[in-house]
Amino acid sequence: MAVKTFAAIDVGSYELSMKIFEVAKNHGMKEIDHIRYSIDMGTESYTTGKLSYDRVEELCRILREFADIMKTYQVSDYVAYGTSAIRETENTGILLDQIRQRTGIKIGILSNSEQRFLDYKSIAFQGEGFQKIIENGTAIVDIGGGSIQVSLFDKDTLVSTQNMKLGVLRLRERLTHLDASFSHYEELLTELVDSQLVVYKKLYLRDREIKNIIVVDDYISTLVRKKSINQGKSGYAGKELFKDFLKAYETKSISELSKAWDMPEENMYLLYISLVMMKRIMETMGAELIWAPGVTLSDGIAYEYAEKNKMIASAHDFEQDIIACAHSISKRYQGSKKRSETLEQIALTIFDSMKKIHGLGKRERLLLQISTILHDCGKYVSMANLGECSYSIIMATEIIGLSHMEREIVANVVKYNHLDFAYYEEMSRYSMMDREAYLKTAKLTAILRLANGLDRSHKQKFKNFKTSLKDNQLVITVDTNEDITLERGLFGARAEFFEEVYSIRPIIRQKRTI
Repeated sequence: MAVKTFAAIDVGSYELSMKIFEVAKNHGMKEIDHIRYSIDMGTESYTTGKLSYDRVEELCRILREFADIMKTYQVSDYVAYGTSAIRETENTGILLDQIRQRTGIKIGILSNSEQRFLDYKSIAFQGEGFQKIIENGTAIVDIGGGSIQVSLFDKDTLVSTQNMKLGVLRLRERLTHLDASFSHYEELLTELVDSQLVVYKKLYLRDREIKNIIVVDDYISTLVRKKSINQGKSGYAGKELFKDFLKAYETKSISELSKAWDMPEENMYLLYISLVMMKRIMETMGAELIWAPGVTLSDGIAYEYAEKNKMIASAHDFEQDIIACAHSISKRYQGSKKRSETLEQIALTIFDSMKKIHGLGKRERLLLQISTILHDCGKYVSMANLGECSYSIIMATEIIGLSHMEREIVANVVKYNHLDFAYYEEMSRYSMMDREAYLKTAKLTAILRLANGLDRSHKQKFKNFKTSLKDNQLVITVDTNEDITLERGLFGARAEFFEEVYSIRPIIRQKRTI
């Protein structure tokens, strides 16, 4: 059995991390080394928008060491990602090119939703522990340097995910400008955190019962796992443990706590901020139990790599989580569930019958499905400007698991389902889409517009329908005894755009049930 050596590199806000794995088909992954360097890039990036010369020098030096270590382990493949500290620089493209030229390491940039989805994958791959805990109301709290992500589960289904600018580095930076004594830190942090938690609770928690919290971070997880392993609980802890940790800061010095908890002294303030924040989150949600699985973004990077290369499989359906997230957004903006289901059935049937023509894959099918779910979200704001408002809502709302470009494809497909389609020269004025993404948008829009035309009355008239390709025609046979004059009359304009995109003419044939 061929074994691959793979490296996952996380260029984080306050740490560079590289994990080396042995990966083999049907044998899963085995971590063989974990190298970490503390480097505070987030503070500069969040406050000035750029990394200083000295910080870039330090970053490149560490990455060159990573490159040497990969050679030692004979790494056959690697993936390196930068998160918010790199993502929020003003000169990201220049910085990434400089890093590649000086270290040989190519770094990709994760959007926030992609980053959190990889963290989420690393938890889900823990197997039974994850599946068991999400059977009851559960929140995943993913704490980063720039922000936190809170994802809610209800009966094994991801129901919402929301990002808040409460990252530990951001909070530390705010505290340093307040010129307050350490004895006031908890009170000040509580005020800063509550300013967003109160709004979050009102919008997303309501009467939802959250019993468990899964935490992903670099500080609390380490401490909780050390304490819980000593007690034989494997990463689980109650809320009382957080009160004990915070009380320890009142009675012991930072140096004493560093020795007692076997953690670097420079991490103790960030740990304190994380503890105060987590305490308030648990109190706001009413959660009693916390699980720290001890996973990192590097684990998520490695799991995704192994999954894509069909070396491992997960029992959890991540695609359904993305779809559930889209349904949650549609519900929030009072979308029509029945209409969405009809559009989804029609659009996906057309997509599947056109595989040899459109050349799109499983991922694009998912984007089309999400577009049908969110097709009318903009009516919550304006029925007169449905397309523009839908676009704005989708672009302003994270869909966990989709990249920024994929979200933009969905937003444009929904927008141009209601408006005349814009050609590339016009769309490129306000969009970063490349031509490949643009063509995907055009193809998916043509399908959604055709599906929309088949249910123009919004009455779901067709009991059954089927599609077939014959002599450059897409024959859509509908099974109904109802009057479809409206559908036939309004079908022409939508069929014209479909024909323009695919050079195939769609026609309707009615089959009456006797």
